[in-house]
Amino acid sequence: MRLAILCAATFLSTGALAAPLTPTQINAIDAAATKALATTGVPAASVAVVQDGKIVYAHAYGLQREGVPARAEARYKIASISKQFTAAALLLLAEDGKISLDDPVSKYLPDLTRANEVKVRQLLSHTSGYRDYWPQDFSFIDMETPTTPEHILDKWAKTPLDFDPGTRWQYSNTGYVAAGRIVEQVSGMTLLDFLKSRIFDRLGMHPVDLDTGLTDADPLGYHRYAAGPVRVEQQPAPGWLYAAGELAMSASDLARWDISVIDQSVMKPASYREQQTEVLLTSGAGTNYGLGVEVDITKGHRRISHGGEAVGYLSENRIYPDDRAAIVVLDNADFGNAQTSIADSIEKILFADAGDVGRAKAVFEDLRAGRIDRAQFTANGNHYFTPQAIADYRTSLAALGEPKSFERRSSSLRGGFTAESYTVDYGTKKLTIILRAEPGAKGRIEQFTVYPAD
Repeated sequence: MRLAILCAATFLSTGALAAPLTPTQINAIDAAATKALATTGVPAASVAVVQDGKIVYAHAYGLQREGVPARAEARYKIASISKQFTAAALLLLAEDGKISLDDPVSKYLPDLTRANEVKVRQLLSHTSGYRDYWPQDFSFIDMETPTTPEHILDKWAKTPLDFDPGTRWQYSNTGYVAAGRIVEQVSGMTLLDFLKSRIFDRLGMHPVDLDTGLTDADPLGYHRYAAGPVRVEQQPAPGWLYAAGELAMSASDLARWDISVIDQSVMKPASYREQQTEVLLTSGAGTNYGLGVEVDITKGHRRISHGGEAVGYLSENRIYPDDRAAIVVLDNADFGNAQTSIADSIEKILFADAGDVGRAKAVFEDLRAGRIDRAQFTANGNHYFTPQAIADYRTSLAALGEPKSFERRSSSLRGGFTAESYTVDYGTKKLTIILRAEPGAKGRIEQFTVYPAD
């Protein structure tokens, strides 16, 4: 399949508060996406970018099926990214007082193995012990036949647990099938209808069931064996993804959900905290997983994310709540990991080291001149910079002349602050800078200290 470049670009209204991407950033995103498709052979990808809580860029690349240029509004199977919606459904029912995440599964599905010991939240955090029914990265034999949630639970959730509940983390699509059935029992609606009424309609989203809702206007899924030709992939029979991954939508639709997470507009703040808090095992060990989402810190930025894999499709969704930013990348191949490569590139573009270095360099230059912008600092940061401190910074730094290089060395999180370290190299002398700040692009600086390097 020949690659069509830069097809179906859509620039969305950004609103008064949204900072648009610069032409340099747009060119860099386009170059990264184009290169990823060309390198991997993935036919098409669709991207949406959120800044300042608004969609600022939506763009499609390549061919979504033979001879058909990719469209930004086309719908892709997002697979396991759907899990955060299933988790949100249960959190909403908990807000309604109709369920508790600490209820035993036996209250709703008493026939499952050790259901009186497994909690509902353990289904959502992959700590239940129920064996995953689909660990393969391809359709297995059973998937040639249509299935139901009941069949999946009968075959995989009524066998011995892989481990005692809460003692290990192991990805389990089976647990999410059970979670979906609980949503339906408690709400009296199908899972998709519940999500439509409580989330999708409210946000102006238009997802469909990936088994029944896609049309010729949407991308085909592709596969390849080893380094062989790219071929249209045969899809599994209906019913196999259900609450573990039944949704298909456009990149912009998924970005609308991301914005609602940033704005906390669908659930109560406590529910978002619960979904985004890392679940700990009974041993106290971490899992880097909340309820339907992965949780981590990347270069000092809190990230809520999840990937998806369906037969012939891969997807990546990343939310940076403190930065009011998000990245969505969907593609129509189950090989190559173009979605990860593109998302990584966009992440670097949005949170470029150059920008971080630029902020640190600007503060450093102010101190060399004997001044600081106190509006950039917290009360503690301002307390540290006494007139004597500023005078000493000016005298000692100005005497060194112009540095040869200014590099960021590391980033982490501590005490609720991002923590960045930099090295300033003068050739014969090096300095270390520690910059701690409130999370987010506009977070105030708690600490800016400079020391002779080791």
